Amino acid sequence: MMGINSYLKKTSSAAPLAVFRVCFGFMLMGSLIRFWAKGWIDSLYIKPTYFFSFYGFEWVKSLGEYTYVLFLICGLCAFFVAIGLFYRVAIIGLFLSFSYIELIDKSTYLNHYYFISLICLLLVFLPAQVYFSVDSYRNKHIRAQFIPQWNIDSIKLMMAILYFYAGLAKVNSDWLFHAQPLSIWLPARNDMPIIGFLFNYAWIPYLFSWFGCLYDLSIPFLLWNKKFRIWAYVAVIVFHVLTALLFPIGMFPHIMMVAALIFFSADFHQKVIDRLTSIFRIPSTWLHDNSSYQSPRFLHVGFVVFFIFQMAFPFRYLAYPGELFWTEEGYRFSWRVMLMEKAGYAQFTVKGTNGLQAVVNNNLHLSTLQEKMMSTQPDMILQYAHHLRDYYANMGFTSPQVYVDSYVALNGRLGKPMISPHTDLAKEQDSFSHKTWILPFNDTIKGF
Repeated sequence: MMGINSYLKKTSSAAPLAVFRVCFGFMLMGSLIRFWAKGWIDSLYIKPTYFFSFYGFEWVKSLGEYTYVLFLICGLCAFFVAIGLFYRVAIIGLFLSFSYIELIDKSTYLNHYYFISLICLLLVFLPAQVYFSVDSYRNKHIRAQFIPQWNIDSIKLMMAILYFYAGLAKVNSDWLFHAQPLSIWLPARNDMPIIGFLFNYAWIPYLFSWFGCLYDLSIPFLLWNKKFRIWAYVAVIVFHVLTALLFPIGMFPHIMMVAALIFFSADFHQKVIDRLTSIFRIPSTWLHDNSSYQSPRFLHVGFVVFFIFQMAFPFRYLAYPGELFWTEEGYRFSWRVMLMEKAGYAQFTVKGTNGLQAVVNNNLHLSTLQEKMMSTQPDMILQYAHHLRDYYANMGFTSPQVYVDSYVALNGRLGKPMISPHTDLAKEQDSFSHKTWILPFNDTIKGF
C-alpha cells in the first residue's frame, strides 16, 4: 500500500501528455478531413437505406444530410483539443461525436475506431490542457508544469493493452502454423514495386506472421524500457509503414506511430515543445512556473475499474461454445486485428402464410460493404433478417418467415453452411446468449 501511495503521489513533467494531445488531435482531425474528401460520409452514412446497429445502441441513427454537420463538429472538437482551446468541452464533444459516428453502422467497425473512442474517454478525465495549451496561456490558474505520473502511464497502459492483446490473439494455429490469412493477402500484393516479388515465396507469409505476433507481444514492454526504446520505436515505424503500404486500414498506422512517442522521456517531449514555441514564436515564460496539478482522488478508483474491465472484456468469448472466428460471439472490441479472411454468400428467402414468397435481392437493401460484412457475421445476418421481415410485412406478406442459405469460407478453407437453412430467423431474438442456429464449424483453431 505504501508503494501504491508513493506511485500515486509521484509527479512528472506535463510535456508528454501535452504533446500527445496535440498530435492526437491533429491526427484525428486529418483523418476526418480525409474521410470527408473521399466521399465516404455520403457512401457509408447517408446513401444506405438500412444500418446495422450495435446491440443496446439501436437508438443511434444516421442523421441523413446532417451527418456532415456531425463530422464538422467532430473535426472542430479535434482541432480545439489539439490546440487546447475550451479543452474540457472539446474533448467531451470529440468523444461523443466520434463514438456516435462509430455506432451508426456495425459494418464500418474497426478496432482503431474503438481505440480512439477509449483514448478520448481517458482524455476527458486527464489534465491534458494544463500545459502548452491556449487555455493555460489565457488562464494562469489552470497552468501546471507537473502532473501525476499515472496520468501519462494510463495512456501507455491503454496502448500496451491494444498491442499485447492483439499479439495474444495471434497465438493461434491458423496464424502461426498456416500463416493465415497472410498467405491469402500477401500474394495478392505481388505487383508492388521493389518488394512485390517477395510475396510469391511461400515462406514470406510465415515470416510476417511470426514477426507480427512477436512484435505485438513485446513492443509495449520494449517501448517502456529506456535501453530498448529507440530500437523499439524503429520497429514501430517499420511495422506500421509496412501495414500502411500493404493493407487498406486507413489512418491507424499513422496514429499509432505518433501515439507511441508518449513512451519517450519528458526531456524529449520538452524539446519538442521548445522547438514548436521557437517555430511559431510563442512566448515560453508561461511554460516554466513549476506548479503542479493534483488529480481528484475518485479518479484513482475510476481508472482502476476502467482498466480491469479493459483487460477482462476481451475474454468474454470464453463464455460461448464453438469456434470464435466462426461464430464471432465475443469477437468485437477484443483487439483481434486482421486475424481472418472470411468470404461469404447469403441468399434470403421470405415466405408469407398467405402463400406469398420472394427471393431477396440484397442489393436493393444494402450497400456492397454492408452485404460483404453481413454475409459472414451471424448477428448481422439476424439483424438483416428482421429488417426483411418488417419490410415484406409492409409489402403484404402475412407473418413473414425468413430463411437463409449461407456459405462461408474461413482462412482459405472450403466454404460451408453457417446458418441452419431450416431456422426461421424472423422468430429468433438477438441477445448475449449463444446463437444455437449457427451450424458447427467442425474444425479446430487452437490458441487464445
